[in-house]
Amino acid sequence: MKALRLVIHQSSANYKREETVDNKMTYPLPPFSTVIGALHNACGYREYKEMDISIQGRYGSMHREPYTDYCFLNSTQDDRGILVKMRNADMLSNAYDRVASAKKPQGNSFRNGITIQVHDQKLLDEYRALKDLNDEISEFKKNRFNPVMTLLKRRKKVLSEKKKVLEKGSEQFCKVERREKEIKAAEKLMKERMEQFQNERYTIPISKFRTLTKSMKFYEVLDDIELIIHVRASDEILNDILEHRFDITSIGRSEDFISLEEAKIVELQEDLDEEIESDYSAYVDRKLVVDEKIFLDQKQGESGGTLYFLNKNYKVTDGKRIFEKKRALYVSGYSAEGFGDGLYLDTDGDKNYIVNFF
Repeated sequence: MKALRLVIHQSSANYKREETVDNKMTYPLPPFSTVIGALHNACGYREYKEMDISIQGRYGSMHREPYTDYCFLNSTQDDRGILVKMRNADMLSNAYDRVASAKKPQGNSFRNGITIQVHDQKLLDEYRALKDLNDEISEFKKNRFNPVMTLLKRRKKVLSEKKKVLEKGSEQFCKVERREKEIKAAEKLMKERMEQFQNERYTIPISKFRTLTKSMKFYEVLDDIELIIHVRASDEILNDILEHRFDITSIGRSEDFISLEEAKIVELQEDLDEEIESDYSAYVDRKLVVDEKIFLDQKQGESGGTLYFLNKNYKVTDGKRIFEKKRALYVSGYSAEGFGDGLYLDTDGDKNYIVNFF
């Protein structure tokens, strides 16, 4: 069987586990979707090309790397974080201007100027004016608007009761009904005007102000990484990847650059009976362990490796990416015997690579 072997070195990388937030943990090897995405980007593919991947490798150490995480809150907080104004609040843009920053974890106030650092006085005055206007609107609704609406509601109730005792279709009934409709129309108009005024003068302008918070979070970062990746695909795709091999720039984060040490089309063997020991950790099919085609060393104990559900490729359904998951067992010391049925050997001089495609 023909496949493409890539030997890659990375000085450091994070292969982010999507379920982690505060501490962005890493997989010990890149997931299949990460590698497939890197290959597709290198070749300029804009739609998924069928390919199967085998991933093995090792790393020297792991450390934690701090970074500052910025997050927009769903509501504007007057006493914390950084007050900002979005430049294009109606668009999918994160561009903003800083207005003021809170100096303490609590007890601050942008509106009252308590323990804050002002970055843009004009925007801060705009924010405060909007807050003042909101107070005026609330006062107006409480003392004038709501009492009028309550009165109209009472009048509607009185007219509704009157209609019950009048003969339907009579002159008096029609007169009461017309008056009821007039009151309902007036009520509706007042509500619409109040809502329009509040939206135009306060709700929309204040929505452009956001609270930006920052916190210290961490990446788990692997160091001194060696990856051996085998790709099984059509001859056309394998040749494309080989031609664009130097366009593979990173695996993991965009800053996780690679050094490509080898890219070579190889022939895989499967009719072997001898036992071959691997020098690398790898993702393997757990069924091969159960069927005793892959043997784990005693250091892995009773756990028998770590089972991951890794993304491979996806389909877009109703505008959402739905990933195909693969059950992959991560093993760090193993040997294989009885090649075939999905288990292959790639031999290069004195090096043996056990290959298991997903």
